[in-house]
Amino acid sequence: MTQHALIVIDIQNDYFPGGKWPLDGAEAAADNAARVLAAARARNDLVIHVRHEFESADAPFFTPGSEGAQIHPKAENRTDEPVILKHRVNAFLNTELKTLLDDHQVSAITLIGSMSHMCIDSAARAAADFGFATTVIHDACATRALVFNDVTVPAAQVHAAYMASLAFGYAQVVSTAEYLDTPRG
Repeated sequence: MTQHALIVIDIQNDYFPGGKWPLDGAEAAADNAARVLAAARARNDLVIHVRHEFESADAPFFTPGSEGAQIHPKAENRTDEPVILKHRVNAFLNTELKTLLDDHQVSAITLIGSMSHMCIDSAARAAADFGFATTVIHDACATRALVFNDVTVPAAQVHAAYMASLAFGYAQVVSTAEYLDTPRG
């Protein structure tokens, strides 16, 4: 019986340098994600990968069947690790993610991946609403600058605002080092 799951969200090629939608800090976040992934595998935690593809070939990134929509090598799934395909921001929406977690009697989840302000945020909020004890590893997540009303908000500020919001009411938000140094029993 697995009570904990690591959910690796959208660590995909288009988010890296040379991709269609590069994120600030994608390489560093993926390096931390790889460390967390290795630890989860060593503990025999359930590891679930989530991969986003838009349904239209006109999408700005993650176009169906493209190399950019494939999981990045730093976070590649093993053959025994399920990969959930999603077409929306929220990994729980119209996917089998909740059923898979319930089937494995998971009560606590850890989220890593991208983008902090979209897919990580929506998955953390949904997970908490479903009653999962939720942890987000902030430095294993990445995002990009946003523009609102002609104001550019730097990626670091976008990321910090979303992590602060999640920490306030939806998830425990920790660093990779904190997460790896905390024993679980």
